[in-house]
Amino acid sequence: MLNSFLLIGQSNMAGRGQIGDVEPIDNNEIYMFRDGEWATAKEPLHTDPLGLAGIGLGMSFADALQKKYHKPIGLIPCAVGGSSLSQWQKGETLYVNALEQASQALKSSNLKGILWHQGETDSDQLASAQTYRNRFLVFIDSLQEDLGISKTPIILGELGEFLQQYEECTYYETINDVLKEITNTHSLFSFVPSTGLTHKGDFLHFDSCSLREFGSRFAHVWEIASQRLGVSLD
Repeated sequence: MLNSFLLIGQSNMAGRGQIGDVEPIDNNEIYMFRDGEWATAKEPLHTDPLGLAGIGLGMSFADALQKKYHKPIGLIPCAVGGSSLSQWQKGETLYVNALEQASQALKSSNLKGILWHQGETDSDQLASAQTYRNRFLVFIDSLQEDLGISKTPIILGELGEFLQQYEECTYYETINDVLKEITNTHSLFSFVPSTGLTHKGDFLHFDSCSLREFGSRFAHVWEIASQRLGVSLD
């Protein structure tokens, strides 16, 4: 059975890094779930109607774990650029799709983690930033119940420091504070810092090199969380 990970959130999880800016990761033990079946993973992992998806953090995350543990890794890419937290609530299209994809993938894999990076869209208004915590926990509770999981590590990525220069993300620090607080008070959650990572020139999206590093950080944090929660790769 594959060890699978669900990738959800918005564009920085889907990946907007420029293809060609970094060396491709060629690892035949990394798979992606697409069109109802597992295939050897290659970037971009995500698809979108505008063709914007590029380098993301998923491949370097999977590569780090696969090379350390010598176990096959499966990625379930369901992130959608520009999505708000409200669009991820139970019953909404993005939730339904992620649940459907994950449920299909779990027929031939064991879910070992959920990777989340989202919040830029919700950082444009104070009200959405201040209510993020409760809305996020409701979303996760629903997802856990529907997937039948209770001890799966949930890894949360910090929004980029460079958002301070992006005028539409005024309250990004509020979102980051919420993410940190959740990981400090809920044992299933862990926080991945984005310290020192850089944008691709738009003050919004991580560049390819930073996404490679971010994925490695996600892997390191997952390792710590898995040891704490008693989760191991099969």
